[in-house]
Amino acid sequence: MHSRFRNFIPVGVGILGAILLAAIYFGIVSWAESPEHALDLFWDDRWLVIPILLGFGIQAALYSVLKLRLYLPASSNTPGPGAVSPAPAASMGAGGTTSTVAMAACCAHHATDVLPILGLSAAATFLAEYRIAFMAAGLASNIIGIIVIWVTILRARRMALNMQSPMILAEER
Repeated sequence: MHSRFRNFIPVGVGILGAILLAAIYFGIVSWAESPEHALDLFWDDRWLVIPILLGFGIQAALYSVLKLRLYLPASSNTPGPGAVSPAPAASMGAGGTTSTVAMAACCAHHATDVLPILGLSAAATFLAEYRIAFMAAGLASNIIGIIVIWVTILRARRMALNMQSPMILAEER
């Protein structure tokens, strides 16, 4: 991978992740009410929605760093450690799911006119009642996911550099 572009991949993935989550948010509210109402609701809850979107974007970016092994030095020819812990993938999945549910919970009460037809009025009422709690849980899971992935990247980088050090010493002899 060309070293000049390797830093843009996580940025692009992070931006794309945040945009997709925002699209889900605006899509649900726009479908249930109207695009204008979606903007109003976004503005009312911006203190939680924006950090959730940013947290999910950061988590997606870090996950791409981990999966594409961008934590290795650009000049490294070693493949790095054999396997990466499944914890970041689980964390990413849990964080993304929780964030999506939190965003849906934020606007589910607007769909109560439609959801009884689908048999989901109790769920919509429950989500609407606890929307702030769900959004806070989504934000917390994003923060935990960021920490888990970051620590995994640091450990994997340290392991890769330690594996590389004996090779460099052998080449110098």
